[in-house]
Amino acid sequence: MKAYYYNEDSSDQREDHDSGRAVSTDYLSQLGVLYHCCPSVSSVDEIASERSYKNRDEIIVSPEKMGPVYEEKVKMFFSEHLHEDEEIRYILDGHGFFDVRNDRDEWVRIRLEKDDLIILPSGIFHRFTTDNKNYIKAMRLFKDEPKWTPLNRAPELENNPHRKTYLQDKSARAGMMT
Repeated sequence: MKAYYYNEDSSDQREDHDSGRAVSTDYLSQLGVLYHCCPSVSSVDEIASERSYKNRDEIIVSPEKMGPVYEEKVKMFFSEHLHEDEEIRYILDGHGFFDVRNDRDEWVRIRLEKDDLIILPSGIFHRFTTDNKNYIKAMRLFKDEPKWTPLNRAPELENNPHRKTYLQDKSARAGMMT
């Protein structure tokens, strides 16, 4: 895992966009983003048990697997959104990026690869893309039945109860760190 501030430019979203300003796992924790290196599925099983995750599936995001809808799907995943559930992903193969918004509305880019597990809290604005190799295989974990309806960023989402809880929890985390 490597985290850093996203360098805004007009190049392809799948490029690194590394600003050279690194971000620590402590800072990610302040945002509510949790990272684990899991060299085996048994480590994932432990985290899933601790967090009451009961279901899982695997997804491959690649042109070979998804065919002609690949580019459309990658663009859709890259639209800024939030979920009303935690988003937990364990990378089985390949590389990809999760971008999350910080409190100054800047993007923090998190590059993930095999054995990386990330947990995004419900209510955080984020987006996802593959890297320029256009391939990632991930395990998705769910507390109940698989659901991951994205709510695209819009002003009215600031009143969403999951967004409000996220912001309150983030303020509490920041207070604990000072």
